[in-house]
Amino acid sequence: MSERLQPGDTAPAFTLPDADGNDVSLAAHKGRKVIVYFYPAALTPGCTKQACDFTDNLELLAGAGYDVIGVSPDKPEKLAKFREKESLKVTLVGDPSKEVLEAYGAYGEKKLYGKTVTGVIRSTVVVDEEGKVERALYNVKATGHVAKIIKDLGI
Repeated sequence: MSERLQPGDTAPAFTLPDADGNDVSLAAHKGRKVIVYFYPAALTPGCTKQACDFTDNLELLAGAGYDVIGVSPDKPEKLAKFREKESLKVTLVGDPSKEVLEAYGAYGEKKLYGKTVTGVIRSTVVVDEEGKVERALYNVKATGHVAKIIKDLGI
Protein backbone atom coordinates (compact mmCIF):
# COMPACT_ATOMS: atom_id res chain seq x y z
CA MET A 1 0.00 0.00 0.00
CA SER A 2 1.29 3.44 -0.88
CA GLU A 3 2.40 5.85 1.81
CA ARG A 4 0.17 8.78 2.56
CA LEU A 5 1.66 12.24 2.23
CA GLN A 6 2.04 14.52 5.24
CA PRO A 7 2.15 18.33 5.45
CA GLY A 8 5.68 19.49 4.71
CA ASP A 9 6.45 16.61 2.33
CA THR A 10 7.58 17.51 -1.18
CA ALA A 11 4.66 16.82 -3.51
CA PRO A 12 5.64 14.13 -6.05
CA ALA A 13 6.31 15.67 -9.46
CA PHE A 14 4.07 14.55 -12.29
CA THR A 15 3.31 15.13 -15.94
CA LEU A 16 0.08 13.55 -17.18
CA PRO A 17 -2.12 13.94 -20.29
CA ASP A 18 -5.23 16.08 -19.99
CA ALA A 19 -8.57 15.54 -21.75
CA ASP A 20 -7.05 16.88 -24.98
CA GLY A 21 -3.90 14.76 -24.72
CA ASN A 22 -1.73 17.75 -23.72
CA ASP A 23 0.80 17.28 -20.93
CA VAL A 24 -0.01 18.91 -17.61
CA SER A 25 2.75 19.03 -15.00
CA LEU A 26 2.81 20.08 -11.40
CA ALA A 27 6.06 21.97 -12.07
CA ALA A 28 4.24 24.30 -14.51
CA HIS A 29 2.17 25.56 -11.55
CA LYS A 30 5.17 26.57 -9.40
CA GLY A 31 4.45 29.89 -7.74
CA ARG A 32 0.74 29.09 -7.38
CA LYS A 33 -1.05 26.86 -4.93
CA VAL A 34 -2.56 23.73 -6.44
CA ILE A 35 -5.42 21.57 -5.23
CA VAL A 36 -4.76 18.11 -6.66
CA TYR A 37 -7.75 15.85 -6.18
CA PHE A 38 -7.92 12.14 -6.92
CA TYR A 39 -11.18 10.45 -7.92
CA PRO A 40 -12.01 6.88 -8.98
CA ALA A 41 -13.69 7.32 -12.38
CA ALA A 42 -15.08 9.91 -14.77
CA LEU A 43 -18.80 9.79 -15.56
CA THR A 44 -19.82 8.20 -12.24
CA PRO A 45 -22.30 9.95 -9.90
CA GLY A 46 -20.01 10.82 -6.97
CA CYS A 47 -17.11 11.87 -9.18
CA THR A 48 -19.46 13.98 -11.30
CA LYS A 49 -20.77 15.77 -8.20
CA GLN A 50 -17.23 16.45 -7.00
CA ALA A 51 -16.01 17.71 -10.39
CA CYS A 52 -19.08 19.94 -10.75
CA ASP A 53 -18.48 21.36 -7.24
CA PHE A 54 -14.88 22.21 -8.16
CA THR A 55 -16.05 23.77 -11.44
CA ASP A 56 -18.73 25.82 -9.64
CA ASN A 57 -16.10 27.16 -7.21
CA LEU A 58 -13.22 27.51 -9.66
CA GLU A 59 -13.40 31.32 -9.89
CA LEU A 60 -13.41 31.64 -6.11
CA LEU A 61 -10.45 29.25 -5.78
CA ALA A 62 -8.51 30.85 -8.64
CA GLY A 63 -9.12 34.29 -7.13
CA ALA A 64 -7.55 33.02 -3.90
CA GLY A 65 -4.50 31.78 -5.86
CA TYR A 66 -5.41 28.10 -6.26
CA ASP A 67 -5.31 26.01 -9.43
CA VAL A 68 -7.29 22.75 -9.46
CA ILE A 69 -6.21 19.49 -11.10
CA GLY A 70 -8.36 16.34 -11.00
CA VAL A 71 -6.55 13.01 -11.41
CA SER A 72 -8.18 9.67 -12.23
CA PRO A 73 -7.01 6.45 -13.91
CA ASP A 74 -9.10 7.35 -16.99
CA LYS A 75 -7.73 7.79 -20.51
CA PRO A 76 -7.89 11.28 -22.12
CA GLU A 77 -10.80 10.26 -24.40
CA LYS A 78 -13.00 9.44 -21.39
CA LEU A 79 -11.93 12.65 -19.64
CA ALA A 80 -12.94 14.64 -22.74
CA LYS A 81 -16.38 12.99 -22.71
CA PHE A 82 -16.73 13.76 -19.00
CA ARG A 83 -15.72 17.40 -19.52
CA GLU A 84 -18.13 17.89 -22.42
CA LYS A 85 -21.10 16.09 -20.81
CA GLU A 86 -20.81 18.00 -17.52
CA SER A 87 -19.40 21.34 -18.87
CA LEU A 88 -16.42 20.99 -16.54
CA LYS A 89 -13.84 23.78 -16.28
CA VAL A 90 -11.35 22.04 -13.97
CA THR A 91 -8.21 20.53 -15.48
CA LEU A 92 -8.65 16.76 -15.64
CA VAL A 93 -5.67 14.48 -16.19
CA GLY A 94 -5.43 10.73 -16.66
CA ASP A 95 -3.10 8.34 -14.85
CA PRO A 96 -3.87 4.91 -16.41
CA SER A 97 -0.59 3.48 -15.01
CA LYS A 98 -1.65 4.66 -11.52
CA GLU A 99 1.94 5.71 -10.76
CA VAL A 100 0.94 9.23 -9.67
CA LEU A 101 -2.07 7.93 -7.72
CA GLU A 102 0.30 5.60 -5.84
CA ALA A 103 2.94 8.31 -5.31
CA TYR A 104 0.29 10.47 -3.63
CA GLY A 105 -1.05 7.62 -1.48
CA ALA A 106 -4.37 7.78 -3.34
CA TYR A 107 -4.39 4.17 -4.54
CA GLY A 108 -4.63 1.10 -2.38
CA GLU A 109 -6.98 -0.87 -0.18
CA LYS A 110 -10.29 0.71 0.73
CA LYS A 111 -13.70 -0.36 1.92
CA LEU A 112 -16.47 -0.40 -0.66
CA TYR A 113 -19.91 -1.52 0.47
CA GLY A 114 -18.34 -3.43 3.36
CA LYS A 115 -15.80 -5.26 1.20
CA THR A 116 -12.08 -4.55 1.05
CA VAL A 117 -11.07 -3.71 -2.51
CA THR A 118 -8.04 -2.17 -4.17
CA GLY A 119 -8.69 1.05 -6.02
CA VAL A 120 -8.54 4.83 -6.04
CA ILE A 121 -8.92 6.38 -2.59
CA ARG A 122 -10.82 9.67 -3.03
CA SER A 123 -8.21 12.15 -1.80
CA THR A 124 -7.22 15.80 -2.00
CA VAL A 125 -3.73 17.21 -1.62
CA VAL A 126 -3.14 20.96 -1.37
CA VAL A 127 0.31 21.90 -2.66
CA ASP A 128 1.86 25.28 -1.82
CA GLU A 129 3.72 27.64 -4.16
CA GLU A 130 7.02 25.89 -3.44
CA GLY A 131 5.72 22.39 -4.24
CA LYS A 132 5.33 21.29 -0.61
CA VAL A 133 2.25 19.50 0.73
CA GLU A 134 0.15 21.95 2.75
CA ARG A 135 -2.71 19.52 3.44
CA ALA A 136 -3.34 15.87 2.58
CA LEU A 137 -6.90 14.59 3.00
CA TYR A 138 -7.78 10.94 2.40
CA ASN A 139 -11.09 9.04 2.14
CA VAL A 140 -12.96 12.28 1.54
CA LYS A 141 -16.65 12.38 0.63
CA ALA A 142 -17.59 13.44 -2.90
CA THR A 143 -20.47 15.60 -1.66
CA GLY A 144 -19.68 18.69 0.40
CA HIS A 145 -15.92 18.20 0.13
CA VAL A 146 -15.25 21.36 -1.91
CA ALA A 147 -17.19 23.52 0.56
CA LYS A 148 -15.13 22.01 3.40
CA ILE A 149 -11.84 22.74 1.60
CA ILE A 150 -12.90 26.35 0.98
CA LYS A 151 -13.81 26.72 4.65
CA ASP A 152 -10.61 25.01 5.87
CA LEU A 153 -8.43 27.17 3.62
CA GLY A 154 -10.21 30.31 4.87
CA ILE A 155 -11.31 31.40 1.39
